[in-house]
Amino acid sequence: MQLTEQEIIRREKLAQLREMGIDPYPAEEFEITSTAEQIKKNFEDGKQVKLAGRLMSVRIMGKASFAELQDSSGRIQIYVSRDDISTDEEATAYNVLFKKLLDIGDFIGIEGYQFKTKVGEISVHVTKLDLLSKTLRPLPIVKTDEEGNVHDAFVDPELRYRMRYVDLVVNPHVKNTFVKRTKLFNAMREYFNKHGYMEVETPILQPIPGGAAAKPFITHHNALDIPLYLRIANELYLKRLIVGGFDGVYEFAKNFRNEGMDRTHNPEFTVMEIYVAYTDYHWMMDFTEKLLEHCAVAVNGSTKSTFGEHEIEWKAPYPRISMRDAILKFTDFDIKGKSEEEIRQAAISMGIEVDETMGKGKLIDEIFGEKCEGNFIQPTFITDYPVEMSPLTKKHRTEEGLTERFELMVCGKEIANAYSELNDPIDQRERFEDQLKLSEKGDDEAMFIDQDFLRALEYGMPPTSGLGIGMDRLIMFLTNNPSIQEVLFFPQMRPEKKQVQVSEEAKAVLELLGKSGRIDLNELKNQSGLSGKKWDKAIKELTSNKLAQVEKTEEGLFVEAN
Repeated sequence: MQLTEQEIIRREKLAQLREMGIDPYPAEEFEITSTAEQIKKNFEDGKQVKLAGRLMSVRIMGKASFAELQDSSGRIQIYVSRDDISTDEEATAYNVLFKKLLDIGDFIGIEGYQFKTKVGEISVHVTKLDLLSKTLRPLPIVKTDEEGNVHDAFVDPELRYRMRYVDLVVNPHVKNTFVKRTKLFNAMREYFNKHGYMEVETPILQPIPGGAAAKPFITHHNALDIPLYLRIANELYLKRLIVGGFDGVYEFAKNFRNEGMDRTHNPEFTVMEIYVAYTDYHWMMDFTEKLLEHCAVAVNGSTKSTFGEHEIEWKAPYPRISMRDAILKFTDFDIKGKSEEEIRQAAISMGIEVDETMGKGKLIDEIFGEKCEGNFIQPTFITDYPVEMSPLTKKHRTEEGLTERFELMVCGKEIANAYSELNDPIDQRERFEDQLKLSEKGDDEAMFIDQDFLRALEYGMPPTSGLGIGMDRLIMFLTNNPSIQEVLFFPQMRPEKKQVQVSEEAKAVLELLGKSGRIDLNELKNQSGLSGKKWDKAIKELTSNKLAQVEKTEEGLFVEAN
């Protein structure tokens, strides 16, 4: 491992600390009596406090210094005086430990008392200081000038998502997003528990990936010698619990889908699903809008939130429009009574890309997605989906060919999906068989037939409505984050490119190649100014690490960077 100059210096300080008999990673507990936020909110002049956190800035001023300590609640200024923290004639604790061996990012514990500076800033006068953990890599230094402008901000998404631990330290607003995420989960639990519904857990490894139309991840269980799938949905297991006699169950589930990644999709995501017996999708619409109003207030203290250029109003009730009416409104095409081929041709005429594997339901879904979804900014229920799109949904009680299903749209994206659940085992078997035919046509998202779930339905399931909410997408809208990666602590990333370590001579040659492009080998050697031995080593490093290539032509040997 090749270290930077800063990393080398920090390791030298680490060794010096140990030579002084100071453990840079002590094991004993450091008792904390206050946090930065508590001190600022409940200031008491002269009150003794003990707190710990990262050292984030230092202003050395001779025999005394000001610094900033950052704990989990925020930052506070501390005042460190040589005579207060040192007990020997050399003032080792101040002159050596504090001034020379501590670095930005180190964890320290302090004892002292509260006071206000001459300019009125709440601070802690330190009387004792302990090193709790030495950092070996420097943090990005984010600076804010007197006008409030931020300099050297840690903003590169690639680095931020890969090193979320650094992102959270230097970007306080990022931490706030995840605090709000937890508030959302807590608010939902509170709402469900208040209504008497029970939180449960269902299998993540499943013999059949059921409950949704999606491509699963496949694994293998060695002891049982069987294939297993990471769940794409927990729906069918929760319905089994309704069969078993629970009147209301819910689960926050990690689901996995082996599909594309973009700003609103991650292969691992969180969904909340709830099932309530003796209700229907009309009841669930009323329940959902009241739930989301409750959550918005819990997260932001208001029924309103901002997303991009839009202000979203979460206060119930929400508008309701059928899928048929939505497509008719935005395309002038009426899907009612149309055959699969008629819908296919209509999609083609609208410029929508289709293929032969798409059945009627998928074609309608594509039309709605391309031409309608983006028009629904405020929370809107899209209702009464065609039966081909909804293999787990009860048929509409009055409209032939439709189902009792709704999706909730916000800012052009679906955040919730709900049904009057299909509880007729014969109808359900026929729907599964229709899905099997789609699979045979090449639709790799078509549902499997879950024979055990069908058996469960044959034991009888009461009338039930179910709701699924995409938690990651919902928190995006509540915190004004346009990318799902911003609301996941550790989003899935492409493999990190391995950094190739080469000598300083090879780096210099590579820099010349970057400026010159393709160049004659001898000309490049002359420009480098390297001796024959160093030149040979440098060019060999570059070619063996595939950073450059040498091409033999009739005109001679030429080099270019890869």
